[in-house]
Amino acid sequence: MNCLYNLNEGYLFNANTTACVEMEDGVNEHGLAAGLTFVYPRIGKPGFNAGMLIRYILEKCKTTDEAISILYALPIASSQTVTLTDKQGYIAVVECNPENIVVIRPEEGQMFVATANNYNSELMREYRNPDIDDWKADERYINSVNALKNKEDEYSVDYMKSILSGRHGFMCQYEKKKNIDTVWSVVYDLKRKQIWRVEGNPSRRIFILDARVKGFFKY
Repeated sequence: MNCLYNLNEGYLFNANTTACVEMEDGVNEHGLAAGLTFVYPRIGKPGFNAGMLIRYILEKCKTTDEAISILYALPIASSQTVTLTDKQGYIAVVECNPENIVVIRPEEGQMFVATANNYNSELMREYRNPDIDDWKADERYINSVNALKNKEDEYSVDYMKSILSGRHGFMCQYEKKKNIDTVWSVVYDLKRKQIWRVEGNPSRRIFILDARVKGFFKY
């Protein structure tokens, strides 16, 4: 479900979810976008799970750095990556679980970060579960990096759509017999204040501009 939340306390946000209490990706009125990928856990402790972390960030934070500070402050229960970007263009992937947090910024000379359903930093690799099906996370991560690396002149909404649709290598083209599929895909264009979303697998369906959010952004 896609939800537009207007709260008495907290920031207005648009987000996507499979359970309406928690959020899996979204953007708030101040132009902070956040999204998660689940990582199969090896450890767990009481605290916020992945979807509640995203919801808290969207409700309470305005910038990437503020969201990172919140992740260090909150008790984390689950294993996940959190991708962040704000209207100033500051981007990061945060790999985190109940024991550790690693913040990944763009490499020198690059203008992107990428992730999928597993950890890629050296510190967090010990928390991987090699015997668990991670939906080809490594392949999707490598394909994303290769599609973005040294391609700054091509960073457009259409190019992001093409990556998510699998035109630059496997991303969402799962075999039907595996009984898994991509439920939605989204591009947040913070510069133009637009949200492009496809409900269903982007390799088979088209992205549509969300016209409901006119006047949503406060900057």
